[in-house]
Amino acid sequence: MSDHEDHSGELVVDCQVRAGTDLVAHTWDPVVLVALRPGARRRRELRAAIGGISDKVLTETLHRLLANGLIERRAHAEAPPRVEYALTALGQSLVEGPLAALGRWTLEHSAELLEAQESAARENEAREKSEAEYAEAERVAHKRPPTLTR
Repeated sequence: MSDHEDHSGELVVDCQVRAGTDLVAHTWDPVVLVALRPGARRRRELRAAIGGISDKVLTETLHRLLANGLIERRAHAEAPPRVEYALTALGQSLVEGPLAALGRWTLEHSAELLEAQESAARENEAREKSEAEYAEAERVAHKRPPTLTR
């Protein structure tokens, strides 16, 4: 087997596939990367562009992206100090390659995804209702007091 053949069946803790999937495993990482696509931004500009991200989570996300070499931090010697974050060439290649492909795939299949999620939610709700009805029937059949649920 050559070095270029498919090794996806090999499950190894330190595999390259896992390193790649870890880049998009955190909810906010791809969002921050895409928010930096137009160019360098300050923290408050990032928070405004993204919306719904806490300062703590943004800090953790920026640290993770910096550690992976996907973004760079630019500190400008000004008064007051100004810090901007920007994509590195590696980050740009992730945004324009796999993340763009994922975005296209999501747009193409969003209706199917939403239907599958809604169907699973309906099935889960029906199963929970059925289990509750069965538990109630068992309770009545054995004349047990109802159990408190939270």
